[in-house]
Amino acid sequence: MVTTDTTQLNRECNSWRENLRSYRNELGQLRDQLTEMARNQNDKELLTEVEHYHNQFYIQQINIHDLKQAIKTHDRKMQLEAGLSENHLSSEIFSEHEQLHQQYSDLEQTITELRQDFRNFSARP
Repeated sequence: MVTTDTTQLNRECNSWRENLRSYRNELGQLRDQLTEMARNQNDKELLTEVEHYHNQFYIQQINIHDLKQAIKTHDRKMQLEAGLSENHLSSEIFSEHEQLHQQYSDLEQTITELRQDFRNFSARP
C-alpha cells in the first residue's frame, strides 16, 4: 500500500469533472452553431459535413458523460478506501487514477482537435 494525500487526488477528480462539464456545454454551443449554419442549406457536400460534425459532437458528449461517471465512481471508491484504511490507498487505486488521467487527456485532445476542425469548417466561405 502507498500513503498519499487523498485530498490532492480528490481535487484532481473534481477538476477533471468540472472541465468535462465545461466541454459538454461548449459542445452543445458548437452543435447549436452547426444547426444555425445548416439552416436553409441545400449543398449536399456541406450537409454531409454538417452531419459528420453533428455525429462527432454527439459521440464526444457521450464520451464526456461516461468518463465523468468513471471519475465519480473512482473518487467514491478512493474516499471509501481511504476512510477504511486510515488514508492508505492501494496501488490499484493509483493505477486506476493514472488510467483515468490518460483517458481524460486523450478526450481533451480529441475535443481540442474537433473544436479546431469545426472552427476551420465554419470559417469557410
